[in-house]
Order: sequence, then structure tokens, then C-alpha cells
Amino acid sequence: MKAVHFGAGNIGRGFIGALLADAGYHVQFVDVNDTVIQALNERGSYTVHVVGEEHTTFTVDNVSGINSKENEGAVIEAIQDADVITTAVGPHILPMLASTIAKGLLARKGVKPVNIIACENAIRATSQLKEAVIEKLGQAEWETIQEYTGFADAAVDRIVPNVQSDDLLAVTVEPFFEWVVEEPSLIGDPVSLGEAKLVEDLAPFIERKLFTVNTGHAVASYAGFRAGIETIKEALASDYIKHRVRGALNETKAILVDDHGFDPDEQEAYIDKIITRFENPYLEDKVQRVGRGPIRKLGVKDRLVKPAKALAEKGLHPESLVETIDDALHFYDETDEESVKLKQLIEEKGKIGAFTSITGIEDSHPLVELLRKRHE
Repeated sequence: MKAVHFGAGNIGRGFIGALLADAGYHVQFVDVNDTVIQALNERGSYTVHVVGEEHTTFTVDNVSGINSKENEGAVIEAIQDADVITTAVGPHILPMLASTIAKGLLARKGVKPVNIIACENAIRATSQLKEAVIEKLGQAEWETIQEYTGFADAAVDRIVPNVQSDDLLAVTVEPFFEWVVEEPSLIGDPVSLGEAKLVEDLAPFIERKLFTVNTGHAVASYAGFRAGIETIKEALASDYIKHRVRGALNETKAILVDDHGFDPDEQEAYIDKIITRFENPYLEDKVQRVGRGPIRKLGVKDRLVKPAKALAEKGLHPESLVETIDDALHFYDETDEESVKLKQLIEEKGKIGAFTSITGIEDSHPLVELLRKRHE
């Protein structure tokens, strides 16, 4: 079996690529980082360190790489032969893959079905990629491709920090992982995805992960940054920030229980598990890394604003979420393009103006009123 995976970064190698290789696929990583691609081709393997109460190490074999910047033709050929196509490139990069993927899918005409799964920290990322691919095709071309191509949305969860290593390809991960794929969107014969969990309806799992893992991570990151703290585990060592994290997750819990019917006790146990993961003493995850991309993370459908907006519209005061939104507006990393844009936007419009500009929420909305009160 052959898998084409776009994104040879830490998440690609330490999570999705590793699971696909373990499931028996030859994994071809597609990336623009020529140093990493060359190393993958020279070695054909890499090491994954799993750190927690017990440290384990395993080798991922049967891998190779293609430089998409220098050899698009090879990527198209790989797509033509692939059994599954996955991504872990970041939501903002997904549209840039559409042209190459469209060419590869057109080249598959008459070949067996293939499924595409975007494994990104975004709601229904595969659907977003699908729309970008459709834009690259004519109507007749799309009608042909959709006969043998499945686009399955997924929810993914694993903490993969940037850890300095003498080994270019080695990657460090936490023991926990979750890869949930919406099964009805898969086509062809039953798809082997190893330890992925196949479900009928992905929506509850997307929001549970987004409103627990991503929301909690955002609180720890932005509150930690504002407090001058360097790592996530150090942020969780602060009673104040840990209280903030739990407060925000109790606020999002109300949404998850009401909207998706999650059992309150089970969600509370899930929150406990997430906080324990954040506290993993062996994960040196920087608040700067977790906080990057503040404009996207302040999006109206993302981890902070969506639940806060829903609660505010019910007449409630999501204090922890509002405080974190305020913290996010103070976040800055000069190496992060979105941070620089956010700073410029705030200088032009002020924090409230920047927030309404990013989210598209009316100035009179109750959430904006709650945020404004923090600045009075």
C-alpha cells in the first residue's frame, strides 16, 4: 500500500506518517524542505521518541520523500499510484496544495479509488481542501474525479513539540494520540488506516477536541505569554493559569454537553486528561509555538470566539474565555507573520476594532461588550 503525505514536519513524521507506516503503507512525504527530503531518501527511516511516565523509542521504516517545489511531476506520479493521501501542513497552506493534487487526481483516471484526509487543526479541513481542488478544475473534470476520489474530514490530536536534536529527522511526541475519520465520506473498498477511529458523524469529535485541547492550549499559551512564562508545563504549574484553563474548559463543557449530548461526567474526565497531558514534564512545549497564528485562533469559528460567542448570546458571561481573547490580543512573536499583522491591526484600529475586524462580529454584540468592559 502507498500513502502520499503532504508535510514532513514534526506532526507529519511523529503522528500521521508514523501511524500510516505502522499500518503497512510506504509513506512518501511531500515537502519543500529539501534537507529533510534528502535525509528521508538517504535513510528510508527515522526515530520517534515517546515521552511520558515511560520513555519509549521506535523506528518508522519504509518512508521516502519528494521535494514538491523542485519536482511537481514526481508528486503527481505519486498521487496517481497512492492508496491514501493525507496532509499535515497547517490550514493556511492547504489551498496551495490544490493545484498539484488536482493534477494528480486527473492522472488517476481509470485507476482504483483514492481517499484524501486533511489532518489539520481546523474544522473540516478536508472539506476546505476539496473546495480548493474543485476551484482548479472544470466541471467535467470534477465530475470525473469525484467518481473515484473520497474527501473524508478528520479530527486529530497529539502534542508534538519542537525539540532540539542532533538528529534532523528524530521527533518527540506524547504517548496520547487520537485520529478520528468520518467513515461515510470514504469510498472504495474498506480503507486500512491502522489506529485511526472511524465514526459516522465527526462533528461532535471535532468540537470536543477544538473546545477542549485547542482551547485549553490557547489559554495556557496566551496567559503564559502575558505572564512572561516560557513553556506550557511552567504555565500549568501556576495555580492562577491552571485555574484559568479549567475555568475556560468548564465554559466550553457547557456548549459540548448542550449541543452534542456528551455526558457531563465523561467530559469532566476528558478535561482532567487534557490538563494532565499539558502538565507532562517531559514535553518542553513553548508558549510562543502554541500561540502562533493568533488571527486564525481568534477566528469566529475557532477555539476561543466560537464558544464564547455562543455563551454570550445565551446571556452568560464566559469570563475565562473573554480573558483569554484579551490575552491573545496582547500576544506577539516577531517571527510569526500573523502576530505582526495583528499588532499592525491593533495600532490602526485599537484592540476592540481589531477584534471585530478579525471576527466580523458586530460592535454591539454581547461578546464585544464583555471584551470592551475589560478595557474600561
